[in-house]
Amino acid sequence: MTAPLVVVGDVLLDVDIVGTSSRLCPDAPVPVVEQAEEHARPGGAGLAALLAAAGGREVVLVTALADDEPGRRLRAMLERHMEVAAFHLHGGTPCKLRIRSGDQSVARLDAGEGQALDGPVGPRVTDAIAGAGAVLVSDYGRGVTRHRAVRSLLAALPRGVPVVWDPHPRGEQPVPGTRLLTPNEEEAARLAAADGADITGFGLSAAGRRGRHLGRSWGIEGVAITLGSEGALLCDGSEAPFLAPAEPARGDACGAGDSFATGTVEALADGASLAGAVTAGVRRASDYVRAGAAAAVAAQLAESGTARLVPERGEDAWDVVERTRRAGGTVVATGGCFDLLHAGHVSMLQQARRLGDCLIVCVNSDASVRRRKGPTRPVTPAADRVRVLEALSDVDAAVVFDDDTPAPLLERLRPDVWVKGADYAGTILPEAETVRAHNGEVVLLPLLEGRSTTRLLSTTKGNAS
Repeated sequence: MTAPLVVVGDVLLDVDIVGTSSRLCPDAPVPVVEQAEEHARPGGAGLAALLAAAGGREVVLVTALADDEPGRRLRAMLERHMEVAAFHLHGGTPCKLRIRSGDQSVARLDAGEGQALDGPVGPRVTDAIAGAGAVLVSDYGRGVTRHRAVRSLLAALPRGVPVVWDPHPRGEQPVPGTRLLTPNEEEAARLAAADGADITGFGLSAAGRRGRHLGRSWGIEGVAITLGSEGALLCDGSEAPFLAPAEPARGDACGAGDSFATGTVEALADGASLAGAVTAGVRRASDYVRAGAAAAVAAQLAESGTARLVPERGEDAWDVVERTRRAGGTVVATGGCFDLLHAGHVSMLQQARRLGDCLIVCVNSDASVRRRKGPTRPVTPAADRVRVLEALSDVDAAVVFDDDTPAPLLERLRPDVWVKGADYAGTILPEAETVRAHNGEVVLLPLLEGRSTTRLLSTTKGNAS
């Protein structure tokens, strides 16, 4: 796509006040948040535009901004990364302030009731929408998508320009020609009810009925309803909807919907089908949550003024460790080949996870396993072993190392607790010195008797012969 990706919608200022809490206030049963730091970032359409710009695309944000301190702050943050084509926002800039203790929200304060009212938008807005290669409408119910001039410009786009509409219950219906609607489950329920549909319940069945209703009623080619950890359900007129399952991801989900919508519009701009775009959006949202979500955006903006918002695969463990340490938690790690996952592995991983606030599994690479176990091992390649481990609820992330011991990896990881099985009792662990050099401790956990990969393989071989 050579023409820019244009994000149209309402911008908010999101502020997190993050600290730690270990006691209650003496005059009220509320937590005392101490050592608090402020992390600010653009929210709403501003976050969606940042996510798109972080992928290296040319992005233009069309929005309404107020001439107040939060509005000027937003403009300064956004203009480092993209062109901002803004018209006047009447009233104060919408601000959402979350008070958080580590990864847990304690309270949220909302201020600013600004609205985008009908009036002139100026040539920059007109040229931006008319010259779009793809459009993401990020509706947060503050009037940008209700503005007559904006709606006229969107409706006049050529049919070949994909439009993805991320709706809001207080927002507006999509313009004709919208290719994909991306509500979450609650939004879809409210939108369908407001449109006269009597559809009760939640889950895949109800989501499918609501998606089909909205698609028919509003004349939209595809409706992708996001289902949180279950992924997204695409209703596109086919006999059966398409489910794009989510990959395991733990953490703050603030902004995941924006990340999903951004992933879908980028994929459509590159020529993907609706199913391909929804799959790409689910993958993008999972990566975003795993990388620390909106809190990581704010931290990166504060540190360097540049947000690296599209996480690279393979960095998940470091994001988990950073997030845990930022919250004052305990990092637990363990390691091994995990060639054929069995009940003994699962038991040890469950015990290890109870020792702290996250569990990182250090996995021997294929070459490392061969050096330890011989040329017939591993049975399962490293990528598959990592995928199986990360599917376990007790494992927060897995990372592969190629050395004979995990010591070089642990030099960087610096876990508070390093766990091995009790079969290592009485032996010298070469990585123990590294762990203790960084004030960590090594502990041995009990094993389930008679469970091992070697025993499984020998039993299988004996039965085959």
